[in-house]
Amino acid sequence: MAARHTAPPAPEDVDWDALRAKAIEIMGKAYAPYSNFPVGVAGIVDDGRVVVGCNVENAAYGVGLCAECGMVSELHATGGGTLVAVSCVGGDGQPLMPCGRCRQLLWENGGPECLLLTPEGVLPMREVLPQAFGPDNLTAARHPA
Repeated sequence: MAARHTAPPAPEDVDWDALRAKAIEIMGKAYAPYSNFPVGVAGIVDDGRVVVGCNVENAAYGVGLCAECGMVSELHATGGGTLVAVSCVGGDGQPLMPCGRCRQLLWENGGPECLLLTPEGVLPMREVLPQAFGPDNLTAARHPA
């Protein structure tokens, strides 16, 4: 396994075109017969792996899976680690902002410095999900000052 990064990459050090291309490729495997809104996502892990996911809808709408859910599942199924850069695209292949639930998934699995390609450019998760709730909050709540 490749060595893990000691610090997140700078935005200019990520090949965003290649990452977006991976997201577009996996989007082609999305199962979206109800919304006709396929989504693909690709992320770089701190050991250099690329993990991907696509949305999977369900006739019981509330139990559909966002693309980010599949990507995070692949992250853990292939060895874990921390996401350092993520690109999410919609059916037109353009950057798509993840929904609130998925922003939480990205925070939990990438942290505040994970980079996200958004419709407004590359942003760290601390700007995408300010004042996020995460594992540190659980620890603090168990052990009040």
